[in-house]
Amino acid sequence: MPADNPDRRLRRTLIALLADIVAVIVFCTIGRRSHAEGLTLSGIAQTAWPFLAGTGVGWLLIGGWRRPFTVIPTGLVVWVCTVVVGMLLRKATSAGVQTSFVVVASLATAVLLLGWRGAAVAIFRRA
Repeated sequence: MPADNPDRRLRRTLIALLADIVAVIVFCTIGRRSHAEGLTLSGIAQTAWPFLAGTGVGWLLIGGWRRPFTVIPTGLVVWVCTVVVGMLLRKATSAGVQTSFVVVASLATAVLLLGWRGAAVAIFRRA
């Protein structure tokens, strides 16, 4: 199948977007679990929405659909936007943005959002 096949490009883009969404939800779920906040769907959604909004901003800003699997620049921009916009929205809604949380959130989302891309690139190269 040619690399520029529209169906293939759409499928790859949707897979990458879904992987980012899952990564953010995993981060928020682990965070809620580690702080004994309960793992309800509404609780996870409440924690995740600012970061998911940031992920969306990152995708739009970088045009994530063009090169959805690249660590740099796509993954890097999506990660930074996820953290920055997520924290700004949390601050605006009076949610916690303590320095320790910003550091942990930055590191954890970097591992998740950049990590799956790095793994995908390694797998693509081997194939």
